[in-house]
Amino acid sequence: MTTASLNISGTPLTTPLMQIMMCQNIEPGSDPSYEMCKIIYEYHPLGAKMAEAPISIAQSQARKIALAAGPEEELKKAFEEEWNSLGIDAHIFNHVSLSRVYGVASVGILTKNSESWESVNSPLDYAKLYKQEIAINVWDPLNTSGSLVLNQMPNAPDFLKQSGISVAGVSYHRSRTCVKMNEKPIYLGYTTSSFGYVGRSVYQRALYPLKSFLQTMITDDMVSRKAGVLIAKIKQAGSIVDNIMATMAGLKRDVLKESQTNNVISIHPDEDIETLNLQNVNNAMEMSRSNILKNIATSADMPALLLENETLTEGFGEGSEDAKLIAQYVERFRIELQPVYDFFTKIVQFRAWNPEFYKTLQSKYPQVYSTALPWESAFFGWVNNFTAKWPSLIREPESEAIKVEDIRLKAIVSLLQVLLQTMDGPNRAKLIQWAAENFNDMKMMFQTPLILDYEALAEFEPVQGTEGENAGPGKPSEQLSRGDTARTENIVSLLKRHGYHADLPA
Repeated sequence: MTTASLNISGTPLTTPLMQIMMCQNIEPGSDPSYEMCKIIYEYHPLGAKMAEAPISIAQSQARKIALAAGPEEELKKAFEEEWNSLGIDAHIFNHVSLSRVYGVASVGILTKNSESWESVNSPLDYAKLYKQEIAINVWDPLNTSGSLVLNQMPNAPDFLKQSGISVAGVSYHRSRTCVKMNEKPIYLGYTTSSFGYVGRSVYQRALYPLKSFLQTMITDDMVSRKAGVLIAKIKQAGSIVDNIMATMAGLKRDVLKESQTNNVISIHPDEDIETLNLQNVNNAMEMSRSNILKNIATSADMPALLLENETLTEGFGEGSEDAKLIAQYVERFRIELQPVYDFFTKIVQFRAWNPEFYKTLQSKYPQVYSTALPWESAFFGWVNNFTAKWPSLIREPESEAIKVEDIRLKAIVSLLQVLLQTMDGPNRAKLIQWAAENFNDMKMMFQTPLILDYEALAEFEPVQGTEGENAGPGKPSEQLSRGDTARTENIVSLLKRHGYHADLPA
């Protein structure tokens, strides 16, 4: 096999990608080096897509943040503003993509006091983070080489576990770093691209078909240059061709070459003009290219549609089989992202919900957050009630989503009609607050949020009904009738069936 090259004035010019990928040494089972993985990521048409496509799809939707306790809107806004100001999504994208390229990658936090940067050997003081300037660095295996070899002693406590990293000879405290491996380490399975017994590059199993894909590109280039060839079957004048006849044949070829739309040319009845027939080549090219892409996708354990870059037959909203396959793959991939998201979530929480932020909440909600309640108690109460979930990639059409919200709305209204007859002031206010919060979540039906004074509702006593009528909220009935009880149970069951699983107000 010869190496493809381009000659200019007799000087061969070859790219790093062609020098490495087109050599004869690459065979099934070849191990990619650090340099080879870097070149594939930088230059190969599928290199960046294999490393970044799953992350791009996973991060295409923002996580839904919820807090069961505290002023949810203020807490969510502070958290999201701090998350975005630090550019956490971009750092996670870089961190995870490098781990897929080389097999392992690390991210670290550096902090700066008023005068200088702190020693990275010291543990991270989360309570002081909001006062400090921080820097987030992402390192590939070459930056951390020597510190992520992993212990191969089966009886050691840190067997095949990373115990810390060093960058350029400087050790980092474990609280400051997060390490992400692509796949799990294997005993005595040394990864050349990662300089240790760690995870594997996404290119490792796909190295040979990645080389074959370059051959399809060379074929495409050759066919594109040959597809415009015209074949002129010109009748020869005789056995002896003199200069005049040769000149006439050349003029015919020039006329054919310069002819275009709206031109008229004349040829002899025995002559013919046609294009180069590449029909059989086309079929072979398409089949070969499709099989190579499927082999690469199988080697990387990812849907082939992500590499083929073809439009789905139906979008994610219709829930087609292709969309479901990609959605399942991305949901599984999001589970692998959870550790690095947890690492940054803790940092952002301490910076966003700091003591100064708590003082503003105390002035806004003095009855809830009194001076007797310390910041630590309120903060860890928020942390314990914090949830962040990924939305599903399979989205319902807008018409179906409106139908679901309409069913929820009717169920909530019916529940209010049943329970408000039996509740005193405080519980009545809680029930109305629960209903209002659910109304505000129905963004497709209600664009403007419903804001009520729940303290005034708790103290309000409506006019009592006459004898024989249902007792007003001020004097609750002894118990619900059997019909109302059954109706309430049906409503609660309906709410849970359509996605509402929280406890109803007492």
